[in-house]
Amino acid sequence: MPRQSALVSAGLIALLAAGCASPPARFYTLSAASAPAAPPSGRSVSVGPVSVPESVDRPEMVLADGPNQVRIDEFNRWASPLKSEIARAVAENLVLMLGTDRVTQAAQTATADVQYRALIEVQRLDSTPGEAVAFEAVWVVRRTADGKSLTGRTRVREPLRESGYPAVAAAHSRAVARLSEDIAEAVRSLEAAPR
Repeated sequence: MPRQSALVSAGLIALLAAGCASPPARFYTLSAASAPAAPPSGRSVSVGPVSVPESVDRPEMVLADGPNQVRIDEFNRWASPLKSEIARAVAENLVLMLGTDRVTQAAQTATADVQYRALIEVQRLDSTPGEAVAFEAVWVVRRTADGKSLTGRTRVREPLRESGYPAVAAAHSRAVARLSEDIAEAVRSLEAAPR
């Protein structure tokens, strides 16, 4: 009888544990834009470093939950640090937008000789479920040959086309594509500027 009681108890504990199990975590990345490729060029660009606000510099997605309130979602996460996601997506976008495969992230080009460097400071990266994402970044593109630079600010409000976390990641991807367009335009302007 004690053995049966122990088996029943073990079975109940297993059922309770299964019922209390956490949902599996889901991981998201930023995707590159699907822009048409520019004509081939020999430009070389290093992207980064990228900084992001501390409030969103975490693996979990941070969602606006009303004025002055956020929710940190333990089960919906970025696949890699957000600053790395942004640097990678901008680099992939610039490959197409500038027509060159010579675009790298700063961590990969510490000593490499590149023609242009793009530094990015993300100042706002808000996600409001059911509404939109808001993205704001200040950036500097510097021509390494003579130090000439252009500074700009990219502000984007991207409506969420659908509900759910994939829509949030897609909207941030579109915002980063806009940032990439502004940086690509700065590179082209610096290339045309007298030395």
